[in-house]
Amino acid sequence: MTKDQKVVAIQEIKDLLQDAKVVYVADLEGLNASKSSDFRRQAFKQNIKVKVVKNTLLQKAMEQIEGVDYSEMFETFKGNSAIMIAETANAPAKLIKDFRKKEEKPALKSAFVQETFYVGDENLDALVSIKSREEMIGEIIGLLQSPIQRVVSALQNKSETVEAKAKEAAPAVEETPAVEEAPEAPAAESTDETPAAE
Repeated sequence: MTKDQKVVAIQEIKDLLQDAKVVYVADLEGLNASKSSDFRRQAFKQNIKVKVVKNTLLQKAMEQIEGVDYSEMFETFKGNSAIMIAETANAPAKLIKDFRKKEEKPALKSAFVQETFYVGDENLDALVSIKSREEMIGEIIGLLQSPIQRVVSALQNKSETVEAKAKEAAPAVEETPAVEEAPEAPAAESTDETPAAE
């Protein structure tokens, strides 16, 4: 690789990394051409960019990125390396884990996710369980809606209770005229009292 080619390759990596919030470095070594292309196809479907890179060029590109110190990842840059760039924090981890149900590789070397570094394949399960931004927003919305739904439910129950009480009170209103007729009843009683007086 000529010096000019190296400069171009480093620039391509920098362009990928520039605004990336989710960066994984994986080992694809051992995947044959068809499995490797299958992995790339699945990544493409999930909006994950995959690029096989030379370790030295990757390190140089990362050293030139402002705002993020990737040095914690450098020790993992050995052998075959592929960078995976995604929008969703756990998408590359899920892809790696799903692919490994049939294959031994890819293996996770390191990752930079949500401003945290994960070094080593043993972090794969932790990365899979990280909630994506959309999932977190969904949960927050759910939590915010929950009290509102309880208030709405309580108000609906209250209005139903008020309506039920109003219906119960309605027969009492119908009975009220009977109570108004009651004064005539004492008059009848006084008539009854008169014979008793005799």
